[in-house]
Amino acid sequence: MKLSELLNNVKTLSIAGDEGVEIAGVEIDSRQVKPGYLFVAMRGTQVDGHRFIPKAVEQGAAAIVCEDLPEEKAQGVTYVQVESAEEAVGPVATRFHGDPTARLKLVGVTGTNGKTTIATLLYNMFRQFGHKCGLLSTVCNYIDGEAIAATHTTPDAIELNKLLGRMADEGCEYVFMECSSHAIAQRRIGGLRFAGGLFTNLTRDHLDYHKTFENYRDAKKLFFDTLPKDAFAITNLDDKNGLFMVQNTKATVKTYSTRQMADFRARIIECHFEGMYLDIDGHEVGVQFIGKFNVSNLLCVYAAAIMLGKQPEDILVIMSTLKSVNGRLDPIRSPEGYTAIIDYAHTPDALENVLGAIHEVLDGKGRVITVCGAGGNRDKGKRPLMAQEAVRQSDRVIITSDNPRFEEPQDIINDMLAGLDQKQMKKVVSIADRREAIRTACMMAEKGDVILIAGKGHEDYQEVKGVKHHFDDHEVVRECFANQ
Repeated sequence: MKLSELLNNVKTLSIAGDEGVEIAGVEIDSRQVKPGYLFVAMRGTQVDGHRFIPKAVEQGAAAIVCEDLPEEKAQGVTYVQVESAEEAVGPVATRFHGDPTARLKLVGVTGTNGKTTIATLLYNMFRQFGHKCGLLSTVCNYIDGEAIAATHTTPDAIELNKLLGRMADEGCEYVFMECSSHAIAQRRIGGLRFAGGLFTNLTRDHLDYHKTFENYRDAKKLFFDTLPKDAFAITNLDDKNGLFMVQNTKATVKTYSTRQMADFRARIIECHFEGMYLDIDGHEVGVQFIGKFNVSNLLCVYAAAIMLGKQPEDILVIMSTLKSVNGRLDPIRSPEGYTAIIDYAHTPDALENVLGAIHEVLDGKGRVITVCGAGGNRDKGKRPLMAQEAVRQSDRVIITSDNPRFEEPQDIINDMLAGLDQKQMKKVVSIADRREAIRTACMMAEKGDVILIAGKGHEDYQEVKGVKHHFDDHEVVRECFANQ
């Protein structure tokens, strides 16, 4: 494809060289550049891609898109200066990969919690309806039934369009995608056409990157601001930011709620650890999920399926067969008569929701023992809040290591403990070794109790000093049960 065609929807400041040069590929990683490629020099949070322009040229780049033109330009290379490489890369990648979202229906899910569950349930539901589908999520990406490992909640614009291109080429009709605040702010989803956007909820997260809650909120809102007129936007009225998200959207707005009048409504009829009976828009349905937050998630799934043209009765029949996503409220029964629940909860709000769901089912008939930590090199402000929430809704709490990354585990634990007073500390022990912390919780538990192991969910590793070591909470729990 000619460079001039790739630049159709890009605001350029200047072009030095031949606009008619043929482009064989597009990359933002100079190491992946091959002869005839276009290299886009991105200013990342850690590294400035402009530093690697010489490397890209050395690898055979035919053209460079950048914000600052290099003083020395290589002969035979076309240099395109743009105001924002972040804004340019999405439309360029979309164009190069044949505008894949024009050939399928893409639905994006954004919010703090529930994105993975909603996107995955929609993917599973629409496959049961008989459609070929794609999934882009934190846990794993799928092209119909083919699993492709996920490294980010939302891939970079180049990888994203490659995946979407493959999905379209292989006949996928629908793609369900998590849209992280990072991806929206960094324009990774620029150039994509969304058929619909879903908002779950908004609580404190990723302030290490966004700096303020307002910046984080506005990044989410930007997704809805850019939805086209022929799309739909479904928002959660039970979240105070629900209407704020859609106040400037051109899309058709629909609302859902478990507490007030809305376009789509649901309530719990009955709840057990095995699942719940719900009333959704006047229809009763049994589901294999627990917790009020999962009622919201399922209601959002229902609303999206309706907006995509499915009939209520057909949706509910399939919904009754769906199972929870790996690492989201996963129960493992102990031979001793207690239950361990593994969940990805890694924010104060997510902990509140999961512990609330456990108490709804326990109804005072057993104790709750919580094992939790906080990730290193991330928002430090949420650490004491997480400890407070764990203590508030638990009988015993073990503070442990999560993914310490480049921090010392004990320093993170100390930050969490700093949020507790003397009375609260009586419920708490700290054990830096996560395996030992889980083992200790299992030793504490008695028949009828519930152990919540929070923070890692589906992850099968611990990241320490830049190295990922195999560690799976599910495996550790089963080892503990086998040794009892």
